[in-house]
Amino acid sequence: MKASWDFRRSIASVRLLSELAAEHGVSLGTALEGSGIAADALEQPSTEVEARQELQVIRNVVRALPQIPDLGLIAGTRYHLTAYGIWGFALISSPTMRSAMNTALRYLDLTFAFARMSFEIEADELRLIVDDHEIPEDVRRFCVERDTAAVLTIQRELLGRPIALHSLQLRFARPAYADRFAPLFGVEPAFDAPRNAAGFTPDWLDQALPQANPITAQMCEEQCRRLLAERRARGGLAGRVRDRLLREPGHMPDMAQVAAEMHITTRTLRRKLIDEGTSFRALVDEVRETLSEELLRTARLSIEDIAERLGYAEASSFIHAFKRWKGVPPSAYR
Repeated sequence: MKASWDFRRSIASVRLLSELAAEHGVSLGTALEGSGIAADALEQPSTEVEARQELQVIRNVVRALPQIPDLGLIAGTRYHLTAYGIWGFALISSPTMRSAMNTALRYLDLTFAFARMSFEIEADELRLIVDDHEIPEDVRRFCVERDTAAVLTIQRELLGRPIALHSLQLRFARPAYADRFAPLFGVEPAFDAPRNAAGFTPDWLDQALPQANPITAQMCEEQCRRLLAERRARGGLAGRVRDRLLREPGHMPDMAQVAAEMHITTRTLRRKLIDEGTSFRALVDEVRETLSEELLRTARLSIEDIAERLGYAEASSFIHAFKRWKGVPPSAYR
């Protein structure tokens, strides 16, 4: 099944990784080897690459620089807001950290993250959960450290001042470079934890952002919606299946029905979708996720009505699925 991180993204991250590697003597050819990315593509700001291509660049850079074990932490500090394009501008123009983080999670697929992220709030702590289970093991630690350090870099730039975490938990064993974490995060991490989680004090969410601009924020969010729709667009058989599912989302056909309508066997449909990097279940989820976002944003419907329109027998099933997609329940997203 297609991984949740497997979406097209800007080439800006590959360029940052290549520049970091070059500073340590790694050639551009070595950094890009096997990725299918041409060297001149790095100079084209509009170029998009597949996530798997960026993942190959990460592998190349990590393998080329074994003498720098904390490379993920170093890389994360290079991911400034300006690297993210319109997503970064949407965050900068948000009124508060709460609205900025909601926007960040809503359009996470416009970033370079490989970890899935979500928030949970308890009485004395807000936690950012960084789920790494879908990241290939050989680059998992690098990606978690890079993505977590990048989150902190973004927060510092949004507020215009350093931020110290309340707590930091990491699933990995304590590394030889453990002393590098506290200066960066402002807290000693707990290693060998059951999950990756960065903790903040809850009042941090209500801090006003110095560059807030409601008109700019609205314009940026609209552009984020359009860009995300473009990147989710599919061609080939997957595109045809997606179009079919969109016709009657309240009465979602099963795989056998769609295969029959396309005059192929279920086995052939499954194989061809795998060849295109997806699955029938992933396409059903994709359609429901896209429609749920639109309905929550524009329609004055209850959560129960939206669940029914998307073909769910119970609202609880929809709420569970939506939290899996976005990290927050539909009521919080709305």
